[in-house]
Amino acid sequence: MKELFTSSGRRALQEFVRDDLLCLFDFDGTLVALEPHPEKVRVPDIVLDRLQRLQERARVGIVTGRGLTDMHRMLEFKPDFLLGNHGIEGLPGWQARSIEYEQICEDWHTQLSPQLAKIDQQIWIEYKKYSLSVHYVNSTNLPKLSTALTTLFETLSPMPRVIGGRQVFNLLPPNATDKGRTVNELMTVTGASCALYAGDDVTDAQVFELNRDNLFTIRVRASSDSAAKYQIADHVSVVSLMDMLIEYLPRRRT
Repeated sequence: MKELFTSSGRRALQEFVRDDLLCLFDFDGTLVALEPHPEKVRVPDIVLDRLQRLQERARVGIVTGRGLTDMHRMLEFKPDFLLGNHGIEGLPGWQARSIEYEQICEDWHTQLSPQLAKIDQQIWIEYKKYSLSVHYVNSTNLPKLSTALTTLFETLSPMPRVIGGRQVFNLLPPNATDKGRTVNELMTVTGASCALYAGDDVTDAQVFELNRDNLFTIRVRASSDSAAKYQIADHVSVVSLMDMLIEYLPRRRT
């Protein structure tokens, strides 16, 4: 990956930007700081301000692992596109499988709850209706615990699609979409000739790995094995990224 905040990185972004640019962001760890308890997250005023100013010039979307109900509760900003549960919620026609996915996740929750308590009392399940996140942020002996959880997930019926993260496992229905497929479809639906995506987590890797020429990918926080084209230091740096985009998109949307 290359550093974005260099003369060559800034030039590359400026040359990439077009009037119909689609600006997409992950949420936790990208627009806001990571918190051990997701319900405590608050979007900083400066981020809300930049999102609103950017939206005056380009279409803005948020692609998050959180559910839409949770996002509507905390987000004092209405993006053009809000895609929740790793992309399961938000695209046209997503409701067609919602009942099936909800039942699967309810069954997993029932199967997992007693087993997780036996492994470690610090593990907790974030139930997001169409997916689950199993958090083990406060646990000890993380490598051993990670192995035990992976083995446990293989016993679930149906077997979930498991996407790791920083001391969290995300469990998605086996045929559910992910962020990569979602961004592909969103670009098709919107007809955008180009898009920018910034994200920080393993769940964003599916977007980085698309490797599309018309997709400018940015990893928030350095990583030695990310497929993103550029990187920035942390979620605070996203404000500077949005400032650059606002500068490079001088014309307001009609």
